[in-house]
Amino acid sequence: SLASGTVYGKGLFLDGRAKVDVPGDTQRQINMESLRTLKPFFLIPQQWLPRRCIPHRYYCSKLASGSVAPKKTKEATLHKFKSQISSGPSLQDFVRGVSDNKIPFVLEEKKNTKRLCLVPVCFETYGCQMNVNDTEIAWSILQKKGYQRTNDLNEADVVLLVTCSIREKAEQTIWNRLQQLTAMKRRRSKTCVPMKIGILGCMAERLKTELLEREKLVDVLAGPDAYRDLPRLLAVAHGGHQASNVLLSLEETYADVMPVHVASQGCSAFVSIMRGCDNMCSYCIVPFTRGRERSRPVSSILEEVRMLSDQGVREVTLLGQNVNSYRDTSEEQSCSSNLTQLSRGFRTVYRTKQGGLRFADLLDQVSCIDPNMRIRFTSPHPKDFPDEVLQLIEERANICKQIHLPAQSGSSQVLKAMRRGYTREAYLDLVENIRRIIPGVSLSSDFISGFCGETEDDHHQTLSLIREVGYNVGFLFAYSMRNKTHAFHKLQDDVPAEVKQRRLQECISVFREEALKVNASLIGSTQLVLVEGESKRSASDLCGRSDGNVKVIFPKEDVAVQPADVNTAPVSPGDYVLVKVRVDHSVKIVRPHENMRVLKDSHSC
Repeated sequence: SLASGTVYGKGLFLDGRAKVDVPGDTQRQINMESLRTLKPFFLIPQQWLPRRCIPHRYYCSKLASGSVAPKKTKEATLHKFKSQISSGPSLQDFVRGVSDNKIPFVLEEKKNTKRLCLVPVCFETYGCQMNVNDTEIAWSILQKKGYQRTNDLNEADVVLLVTCSIREKAEQTIWNRLQQLTAMKRRRSKTCVPMKIGILGCMAERLKTELLEREKLVDVLAGPDAYRDLPRLLAVAHGGHQASNVLLSLEETYADVMPVHVASQGCSAFVSIMRGCDNMCSYCIVPFTRGRERSRPVSSILEEVRMLSDQGVREVTLLGQNVNSYRDTSEEQSCSSNLTQLSRGFRTVYRTKQGGLRFADLLDQVSCIDPNMRIRFTSPHPKDFPDEVLQLIEERANICKQIHLPAQSGSSQVLKAMRRGYTREAYLDLVENIRRIIPGVSLSSDFISGFCGETEDDHHQTLSLIREVGYNVGFLFAYSMRNKTHAFHKLQDDVPAEVKQRRLQECISVFREEALKVNASLIGSTQLVLVEGESKRSASDLCGRSDGNVKVIFPKEDVAVQPADVNTAPVSPGDYVLVKVRVDHSVKIVRPHENMRVLKDSHSC
């Protein structure tokens, strides 16, 4: 150091001037002159000296005077200090006015036992079914860390919003809700624990800077792959700091986290089988908010489905951003050399994947767990429907004969700009193949109106595709450009908003016309309906869904257990009911005839 007189070689003086090479004696003289010049800057007040230096000086002075503290005096002083510490103030002394059960993360130790004061947490879920499943995963993690769930915002100390970023409108809904929650947070009495607001899911990953730094509306951010970190993030937030983790993972599937399913009436549940997406469609934000594709091990999925079956769940929906691209490579026996088979005429933006247990393998094993449990899956990509998947759906009675087949557009030119990997002709060929292998199958689809560069001719081709295929359910939206996407960087959002809305309304109108025709074909048929619960329209009616995912409303009354049986039984959620359909004015809802019967544990493969 300079204080010990060490001589430095080439370098800079403290004022930034270059030091030149000089003979050793001369250099030493210059350095000592510099020290004398800078001496005032090195003077440190006595009270600023490091604490460890003070005892050294103290003991030296004591030794010089010949007085050393006796050992017994030291022990007495130490004992007195320990007594003061043990009888000192507790946490409650620093948070007066707050009841014990309102102090988060407090462990009380008595006779080797610990009690964790429960922290009430409220979840609000927005967006797709994947967010519903994410809520169940996050709740499972927090439940083990001493949280209790509440649906009353006034009781909640933590409010977590599970969010969606797929469209601008979805994000705006969250921004509006954050303003409301922030106002509620400010109104909360100072005698209560301050409310903590958290954003989970896609919006957390996409808008970290805006949420934390610019708007400062939230205390916690957790991306889709960071739910395991929620307890730590919330602990940091309760300490008065903002906390975030939005890192994406190449491996996280939450395979060892058993979700806490809270489906209405307990007759249906969602099971996540894979996360992320590799398709990189030009309009889609999912690969950037949820990361690359990775599949959950088959063994973990089967365990969860068995557990749900034991709990009496009658319908399971397998979930994934691209659910039918499932490929489990976690076990050695699954690592074959076979290439992934695509639908005929379809291609990908990535190299064909090799090996692993495919979606057909998983669907086969899941459908055999419980013949009385319906199996659905969403959301698939049309490219991943090889014949083996379609044939399995036809063979198994408990795999629903309903396929979601997102088209997005009926124009090959627009599909190319979207990077969908197929043409209009290839899509129609797939529809024909599906209906050939699975007669009577119900189809649903997604459409985007007003994508970049879409012309009136492109729009009319979409209308003609809707008419030609004939869907019974559809999800239609106006295009909303998302940053980070390929379209954001390479294309122009050149369709005016009013044109997008006009085209959207025209698509909706044509879809309704065709869906009415499709549903009208069900009149007079007998449908197997899984009862979900009471109808929202009337307390005297029940509602459920057919195998083709058509919603059915029917009277709440006792029905015959078997045909021509005088014995009747009440219909409950989770029962299968045979319903003869008659006409109604709604597109989605059909109404049954009085000829019904209830089936309990009789739906077999």
